Amino acid sequence: MIEARNLTKRYGKKVAVDDVSFSIKPGRVTGFLGPNGAGKSTTMRLIMGMDKPTSGSVTVGGESFVKSKAPLTRVGSLLDAKGVHPSRTAYSHLHSIAVTHGIPSSRIDEVLAMTGLTEVAKKRIGGFSLGMGQRLGIAAALLGDPEILLFDEPVNGLDPEGVVWVRQLSKELAANGKTVLVSSHLMSEMALTADDVIVIGKGKILASGAINDIIGQNTKTETVFVVSPQLDELIRSLGSTIAVDRKESNVAFISNLDAATIGRRALESGIELHQLTTKRVSLEDAFLQLTEQAVEFKTGSKGETL
Repeated sequence: MIEARNLTKRYGKKVAVDDVSFSIKPGRVTGFLGPNGAGKSTTMRLIMGMDKPTSGSVTVGGESFVKSKAPLTRVGSLLDAKGVHPSRTAYSHLHSIAVTHGIPSSRIDEVLAMTGLTEVAKKRIGGFSLGMGQRLGIAAALLGDPEILLFDEPVNGLDPEGVVWVRQLSKELAANGKTVLVSSHLMSEMALTADDVIVIGKGKILASGAINDIIGQNTKTETVFVVSPQLDELIRSLGSTIAVDRKESNVAFISNLDAATIGRRALESGIELHQLTTKRVSLEDAFLQLTEQAVEFKTGSKGETL
């Protein structure tokens, strides 16, 4: 369990984390989402005791992480995959961590196998790709078999197989009763991985809860994609309460009416339909809705920064 209460962090006049409170439960994967500069990495550093709160508190397992007598068995983290000595081998890097924390060397071989790094265990880290560095960071996080895992952008640089592996690993860890917090910008991946989500913007919590609840509460009404050579007649038959986003003479997105009703009205009016598809609302839709006013840098329609 991770609990934050009125957690605040200021750097001079900049408020990076602003009176944040949340609980992250064991046995579930929690996605930590937010635009660049929202405060995700700062919050994770506060959890790990790497930064000191300006005010408020955050605990792991009921106590401050810095007071833990066996920190690597309490929390494992991947916050900066590049924070390793490039001249060390993967094995020597993990061995140095294991020795200082009383972890048996047999565990090194286990986490190397878990992360797919056994064959490169004796190679220098400086020659690793970004994805291999991410795997090594995850291996270090798993070394103490901790109760709580914090992964900051863990799929960055991974190939599709690696992305699936991180997803499965996160779910397996949670299924074994561990607390798993994962930050990511990949909404589609978080939708497949997370049970709960916390959305942060400009240092404030914008939403938190079960992922399906967040999607349902923060997406607009159902939209139906329609293709018909008689689109004008169809629109007239649906009445004045619908909203129509017309793309072409025979193509439109229709809101405020479900696909079944549109199809039935078309049949009753003898209107030909070529396609009728409900546009599924997504975590990305909810995220964009929630963070619309919390994005630090916005782009115009042609890609220029505003």
